[in-house]
Amino acid sequence: MPVIKILPHPEYAPEGTEISAPAGTSICEALLENGVNIEHACDMSCACTTCHVIVRKGYDSLNEAEEEEEDLLDRAWGLEPQSRLSCQAILAQDDVTVEIPKYTINHARES
Repeated sequence: MPVIKILPHPEYAPEGTEISAPAGTSICEALLENGVNIEHACDMSCACTTCHVIVRKGYDSLNEAEEEEEDLLDRAWGLEPQSRLSCQAILAQDDVTVEIPKYTINHARES
């Protein structure tokens, strides 16, 4: 079972954490099922960017991003080449390390 290492985030994982999830699970589902309450405003339907994560390790083991996800990512705050929508990033057998950006597009608009 792959391990997801979550780097420290002030709100979702202040000390960082590691969780296990079965292959075939989205990163978002795995986080939510393990008490990391990442924002997911569209209820994991690939319609927003609030569950944006940056995959620091294991990016190539995930399923390939589809065009719809790539189009949405263009609007994500803090976009990087290894960015994914966690609701669309499906775990394979390899461990991954993710960083949850400090802000989402919702936070940027509230400021």
